[in-house]
Amino acid sequence: MDTQGDAREFLSSRRARITPEQAGLPSFGGTRRVAGLRRAEVAMLAGVSPDYYTRLERGNLSGVSDSVLDAIAGALRLDEAERSHLYDLARAANSTPRTRRRAAKPQIRPGVRSLLAAMTDAPAFVRNGRLDILAANTLGEALYSPAFAAPARPVNLARFCFLDPAADTFYPDWAQAAETTVALLRTEAGRDPYSRELSDLIGELATRSEDFRTRWAAHNVRLHHTGVKQFQHPTVGRLDLAFEAMPLPADPGLTLTAYSAGAGTPAHDALRLLSSWAATAVTGDLDHHQ
Repeated sequence: MDTQGDAREFLSSRRARITPEQAGLPSFGGTRRVAGLRRAEVAMLAGVSPDYYTRLERGNLSGVSDSVLDAIAGALRLDEAERSHLYDLARAANSTPRTRRRAAKPQIRPGVRSLLAAMTDAPAFVRNGRLDILAANTLGEALYSPAFAAPARPVNLARFCFLDPAADTFYPDWAQAAETTVALLRTEAGRDPYSRELSDLIGELATRSEDFRTRWAAHNVRLHHTGVKQFQHPTVGRLDLAFEAMPLPADPGLTLTAYSAGAGTPAHDALRLLSSWAATAVTGDLDHHQ
């Protein structure tokens, strides 16, 4: 990725979305030549010189201190994910540029696989930062069966979202799913700007999907730890599921995601039906291979 260009576009896009009124600055009316705040106004709010802030917004974050980053984040009203992303961009600017590298294939530890298998009532899977599903339990594969229907492995949720027509039906709010997908990839690109696999994926999606290109250019980032996701499963219908996404401390870069539904809810009943369907599908597979 172009870390200097990413820093430039990230800062300018965050500045463009804030009005003087939101920043607590007086508005004197008239037509402003720029959307949002002027660079000088951000500099004033952050307590730095206009020339220094202009240098930062041109993508030159080398040597910037944590205190200045905090001040810029406050002036631009960055949320937690955006603040972390700004720090990631600065970290990349202050490190020695490296050749893009291919990461070693991650190994899912036996203990993690055992944990997944023990979660019989909750769909669960382990993914990496580029949204490859590296391991899943039976119910997790059943939930994401439209994605697993494609032959390519590992299943990649970003590729599924933007390149597989089945995603349009599987996600009732496809636009929201697409926004989240791109924000997660943009966040990962800040954390790991020298990953060849990630760069290749982003290049593929940008080449093949105009929807992806448009969203990627927005520079939105997101932390995705908990919430509710909606699915329209081809076998059991609508599922509104709570999720928890938990980083695995012993496996940096990997995240365990698990879904659940409250007892007595339609989603809970649909999950039980999905579990029965998955068990039947597995049994049928075994019978087929005997």
